[in-house]
Amino acid sequence: MEIWINPACSKCRSAVKLLDDEGAEYTVRRYLEDVPSEDEIKAVLTRLGLEPWDITRTQEAVGKELGLKEWARDETSRDRWITALAEHPKLIQRPIITADDGTAVVARTDDAVRDALSR
Repeated sequence: MEIWINPACSKCRSAVKLLDDEGAEYTVRRYLEDVPSEDEIKAVLTRLGLEPWDITRTQEAVGKELGLKEWARDETSRDRWITALAEHPKLIQRPIITADDGTAVVARTDDAVRDALSR
């Protein structure tokens, strides 16, 4: 199990605390420092069953600068979104937990963290 976090994020700290409280074995990826490649983002999206715009923080300053709210959300625009996430990792919703069964969850709630633990 791996968790992508930004240590400054309270949701990330809460998720890590819950994992620790449950005695989970996991690795931490500080994705702002260890930036995921486009291929890694595609793999996580597959595991999540989501599209890149579903995990994009459009309200971040860089998201507003890029005008993400106006970008098309379709198959022909998918790679553009993935490139933006790889170039600006702060746009990636957090935390993301990749579960041992090959799935992943955006773990913004305790229930989502517990869901990942049960997989």
